[in-house]
Amino acid sequence: MDVPNAAVIVIENAERFGLSQIHQLRGRVGRGQFESTCILITDNTSEECLHRMKIMSSKTDGFEISEEDLKMRGPGDFFGNAQHGLPPMKIADISCSNEVMNKARECAEEILTDDPMLEKECHAFLKMDVIRLFDKDIIG
Repeated sequence: MDVPNAAVIVIENAERFGLSQIHQLRGRVGRGQFESTCILITDNTSEECLHRMKIMSSKTDGFEISEEDLKMRGPGDFFGNAQHGLPPMKIADISCSNEVMNKARECAEEILTDDPMLEKECHAFLKMDVIRLFDKDIIG
């Protein structure tokens, strides 16, 4: 959807979308010169749904919204078919261990900058783990 002067978006059954999805949709309006409005419609009056609507009406930062969405819905199954729930984590809780996750991301970036295909001998076990964990050769 790319209508630069669109100023209003109405999202029916808003409870069916993740917070990040709603944020993406509402970002499609207000790209032109006019102020924009996003109207969320739902019949669901559960506490969780009301909490989600409050988040959407009080936050505009996509990273903050994504964090809230992650806390509420979990990360899902990144490489499979499941779309909800937390996978078992032995080291960290992905939804609340930001410091650990940021450090892991930094380490991964360093490794992949140095050896993007994990071809170095020192990365052989890491490459095997990636293949084993994700059940496919996603590298190389």
